[in-house]
Amino acid sequence: EPAERHFSPSLSRGTVGYRVATAWHIPPVQQLMKAARSGTKDGLERTKIAVMRKVSFLQRKDQLEEEDDAGYLDVNVSEVKHPPPQLSPMPEGLTSHQVVRRHILSSIIQSERSYLESLRRILQDYHRPLMEADPRILSPRKIRPIFYRIREITQCHSMFQIALASRVAEWDTSEKIGDLFVASFSKSMVLDVYSDYVNNFTNAMALIKKACISKPAFLEFLKKKQASSVDRITLYGLMVKPIQRFPQFILLLQDMLKNTPKGHVDRLPLQLALTELEMLAEKLNEQKRVADQIAETQQLARSVSDRLLSKQLNSEQGSLVLCETLIETVYGERGQILKSKERKVFLFDDVLICANINVKGPPDISSLVPIGPKYTMKWSAPLLQVQVVEVGQEAPQGKDTLFQQGGAKRPSGASSKAILGPPRLYQELQELQYDLSVVEEVTLLVGTLQGTYQNLNTTVAQDWCLALQRLIRIKEEQIQSANKCRLRLQVPGRPDKSGRPVSFMVVFNTPNPLSKISWVNRLHLAKIALREENSPGWLCGEDEGKTVAPFWYPLLACFCCARPWSFHGLFKGLETALHNPVHCALLGFSAASTSLPQGYLWVAAGGEGSQGQIEIFSLNRTTPRAVKSLQVGSAVRCLDYVPEPSPTEEMEAGVNKAPAGIGSSICVGLDDGRVLVYGSVDSAAQCLLTLRNPEGCPVLCLRHSSRFLFAGLRNGTVMVYGRNNSGKVLQSLGSDPVRTLLVLDDSVWASCGNSVTVLEISSLNTQKFEVHPDPMVSVAHMACAGGGVWMAFSEGSSIRLFHTETLELLQEINISRHSTLLNTGQKSMRVTSLLICQGLLWVGTAQGLIITLPVPKLEGIPKITGKGMISLNAHCGPVDFMVASTSFLSPDLLKRDSVGDGPDSACGGEDRSDTSSQESLQQSYQGDGRGKGRGVLLQYKLRSTSGLPGRPLTALGDEASDSSLESLEHSVEDGSIYELSDDPEMWVRGRPCERDGGRRDRVISAAVISGGRGFRRLREGAAAGARTNVEGLENILMVWQLPLTV
Repeated sequence: EPAERHFSPSLSRGTVGYRVATAWHIPPVQQLMKAARSGTKDGLERTKIAVMRKVSFLQRKDQLEEEDDAGYLDVNVSEVKHPPPQLSPMPEGLTSHQVVRRHILSSIIQSERSYLESLRRILQDYHRPLMEADPRILSPRKIRPIFYRIREITQCHSMFQIALASRVAEWDTSEKIGDLFVASFSKSMVLDVYSDYVNNFTNAMALIKKACISKPAFLEFLKKKQASSVDRITLYGLMVKPIQRFPQFILLLQDMLKNTPKGHVDRLPLQLALTELEMLAEKLNEQKRVADQIAETQQLARSVSDRLLSKQLNSEQGSLVLCETLIETVYGERGQILKSKERKVFLFDDVLICANINVKGPPDISSLVPIGPKYTMKWSAPLLQVQVVEVGQEAPQGKDTLFQQGGAKRPSGASSKAILGPPRLYQELQELQYDLSVVEEVTLLVGTLQGTYQNLNTTVAQDWCLALQRLIRIKEEQIQSANKCRLRLQVPGRPDKSGRPVSFMVVFNTPNPLSKISWVNRLHLAKIALREENSPGWLCGEDEGKTVAPFWYPLLACFCCARPWSFHGLFKGLETALHNPVHCALLGFSAASTSLPQGYLWVAAGGEGSQGQIEIFSLNRTTPRAVKSLQVGSAVRCLDYVPEPSPTEEMEAGVNKAPAGIGSSICVGLDDGRVLVYGSVDSAAQCLLTLRNPEGCPVLCLRHSSRFLFAGLRNGTVMVYGRNNSGKVLQSLGSDPVRTLLVLDDSVWASCGNSVTVLEISSLNTQKFEVHPDPMVSVAHMACAGGGVWMAFSEGSSIRLFHTETLELLQEINISRHSTLLNTGQKSMRVTSLLICQGLLWVGTAQGLIITLPVPKLEGIPKITGKGMISLNAHCGPVDFMVASTSFLSPDLLKRDSVGDGPDSACGGEDRSDTSSQESLQQSYQGDGRGKGRGVLLQYKLRSTSGLPGRPLTALGDEASDSSLESLEHSVEDGSIYELSDDPEMWVRGRPCERDGGRRDRVISAAVISGGRGFRRLREGAAAGARTNVEGLENILMVWQLPLTV
């Protein structure tokens, strides 16, 4: 339990006592013994033994439920004494925000009234008639588990409605509701009641289904109740409402917060309410996920004939990663679909299982309650032997025998070349590759002609090559389109009679591209989770020092050497790093699902020497790779990535639009006082501008806004540079160094000693407040999320949370308490880096340990809401930096544009258009023996063919020369988009797109990268040896990959 102190406004957390303590009595056991004594002697002896062993079946299930239910009082709320909330007529003179807030409050009142009515309908229309029915439709022993905890949930919300009515009555004077949600839903009893309901929901639906099949009277009862209701809603539709309630609350409070101006009395309470509700919803969602997963696993385990596998499934019910209904498709030699059938595919942490889906049940039952299917296992395979194979990326099979989906063996010989997926597309691609290799040879021969001929010269021959390259690109797009909803897996089969390994290909059609992305990503991460460094990877204090399941936490994808830098014998340690996101137009579909976030990682070396160095790593593969090194004249202290301004930002800043071709930039702060502005790597990473400060004072930190670049200096001042170097302003904050800067929406937080100064960006006015009582301690790190800022200090192991608006101290956590899990003996752990990413607060320490603490993801206050975890992968020295790399998958990957490819479409006859894949080109062309083993698009010429006379040569008829092909021929972007350098690690500048447009439809890829000296594995109780060189001087980058957020 981490030591923590909470500083929050005085919120009413008084609770109405719903629960009444119940005492456990001996009489039921005495009555049982008496009954056995009055029977046979043998029965008495058996009963005594059973009581001694505490056999659970001696107490009937309904008796336990009655005792459990007896812990709650049935409170009847009279609507006469406590009328429902009623909002008074709207007064005059309200602001626009006040009007909108009243409308949202009215929605909250109406939503809560409707929800409470649904709960009462369950009790009055279903539970009570079933309990009072004569003759009985169902026994009470079966009725109680179906409606478990409905009465208690109704009581909770009845009391909430009373409090809501009181708050609504005084709305025009107080306009405050956030604290009511905090007081009502932060109680542990609410979580307990809802948790019981959510955990029992799957079981309740199964009981209803079973009763519908075995009790025709119950089925008829449900039909009559649905038919007689006004809205025709089923019992399932009513019972699912408690699961949906808290997400509805969150949406309403988010709207309320958006329309609550800063400084309003309700703003901080609303943010705290969002935090409480998000935490509650997260816990309930996780419990629902686990309950559903256990039910699915149990259902599957019943169908497995292999006793060992069945036992493994029953013992590891929490290891299910993903399961979904997919359509298995078998194709003929010409690409036609021979057959397709629904399969249920289960991805566990170490095995992949495919099952047949049996008949789901009578349709009249399925309309009333979801009917879970029964499964029959078709095949299973160890996860490490399953490979995702995209169309055009098949590796040579060697001596392995390849089977079709239906199990029929392919004929041997030359005619048995692998033509899988949409075979016709891949075959046509190979034919185009062969034709291009022939035309290239013809071009060389044409260059040797002695005479001059009108239509037979080098220019025309090059035009032929370019036209074939365009056709290959179109074919690649069609293959990528087929990949969008087609999951192709190479699965190991049983060895043949001679003992040779055998594999077969299975093709599944996914419901949509998002499903395909999820499967490829989860398969990739599940394999990473099986590595030694992730088994286990984290130690969690929540389970009394037990390790946690690897997949549901950040996975260490790789660790690599950042090469030690030394100048004149002086070793250079790591200083800082940043992620330079660059969208690649040629990144393929599966590559985008498995690679690290797109872009570059800039890593700077520190030290006190006279030279500095920056190493740039490419992230377009599953591990970082060094692509460029920059030498600077002084030690690098800080980096900042400045994205290309949007047109609206340029208008707000009042500057002219940047020249064409000038995109994002990277600012480098040096020890000699200079700030170097570099272009992005995709524009050659050249130094574009040099900024200086008057005294040449070292630049310790850099941050940017839409209008300014802020530089924190060692002498306690902040230099403010205008965009495009349009003037500079010097702001003095004190005598201590400005160690860290943080840019919020309309202000900049600058640390100076033990205080922080808030600079308003519009006016540069300042407000200073103290954040630590010790004047010898300075603020070293700041990280922001939602409405709060976490701070770490130069001394001590505590971190503090401050509100961004009231500057109020909300929470303090002592990090050193987490080191006790490892028995490191460290009483104090100095924090050396701080980061918030994907709902986790990452803390790096001087001992090389990395700790994560859960924080909310929404607009609330980023309070620590649970127990933390400590990574069992650590550095040998201090954690020099931690940087988050995030990118958005291109929306083009998710489009469903049809290009009319007939039977080769992946989903319902539609083909999916997509950009070409650099990696698929390299692999597929190397696998073609007739080609030259090189990617054709990698040699795409800079010049366009639009200036050549006549129509370009095509291998298709007139119907192919449509608008899409013409746009490919004459586009002025051809050179800039498709030219690639000889270095395969270098990215291509993608097509420009709106920065924020459609982000909700994108898939987020995220990773966290830490830098420090050495690498070591920790074990509970003691640290393992460092896996570095003898001195442990190597600079190591550790990369944690997070699951794609779909």
